[in-house]
Amino acid sequence: MTRPAFLEFTKMHGAGNDYVVLDGVSQDLPPIEPLAARLADRRFGVGCDQILVVRPSQSADFRMDIYNQDGSRAEMCGNGIRAFFKFVRDRGLTAKDEIGVETLAGVVRPRSAGRDLVLVDMGRPFLAPSKIPTTLGPPDGPVLDVPLLVDGERVLVSSVGMGNPHCILYVPDVDAAPVATLGPRLEHHPAFPNRTNVEFVEVATRRRLRQRTWERGVGETLACGSGACAVAVATILRGACERRVEVVLRGGTLELEWASDDGPLLMTGPAAEVFTGRFPLDAERGRGD
Repeated sequence: MTRPAFLEFTKMHGAGNDYVVLDGVSQDLPPIEPLAARLADRRFGVGCDQILVVRPSQSADFRMDIYNQDGSRAEMCGNGIRAFFKFVRDRGLTAKDEIGVETLAGVVRPRSAGRDLVLVDMGRPFLAPSKIPTTLGPPDGPVLDVPLLVDGERVLVSSVGMGNPHCILYVPDVDAAPVATLGPRLEHHPAFPNRTNVEFVEVATRRRLRQRTWERGVGETLACGSGACAVAVATILRGACERRVEVVLRGGTLELEWASDDGPLLMTGPAAEVFTGRFPLDAERGRGD
């Protein structure tokens, strides 16, 4: 089959975490990994934090493949799963109010929560270090406020797995947090064998947290849904917030609820379409337009 000269795409975002979404059900797609950097480039491409690909699934309604800006794969994306749900519903790929989506972290179930709002059952968080994964903390977890040396600097970190790894630091003022300097050093720290997302958190009140994220393979993003989930879990376990909490990100606000330690974590937040377009695949053109 001859591949088209252009790639049909949709630009979407969830609380400012932005995506290029590709329909791998209705169109024949080229390999995405070598295209990721071009698509994600904010000057010469479409521009995005990650690329989401809709695929058929043998175990769920759809499969979601996630590519970072550097072409690496991500296991799960909380804001992305909401955008994914809106995309398949708006494109008529499903009429269901709730679907199962296969990811590298397992099957996740998003459902409609009102106009442009999506509720996601994120499942149970991983607290044991081997499941996160991290070398920190006691064998059964949780990993809370553990001292870690980073280039000679001692910091206290917590860690939670949401199908992908998260390292969490509590700061007095999130606006002044050293996201761009400490974030990449923690992402690549040997204590996190699969690298890690890094969340900087300010506890504003018992019902309101403020968060910034250094995202693995991407850099600082305006939001991280799975990171907000990890932050809620860690803060609840520390006894510093209620079991239903609002997490304020630079690109929007998410609502998190973790009713019990042995139950699933529920995330509710927005999803929006920005625009659609065609991306040229002709190698001689070098970059998108």
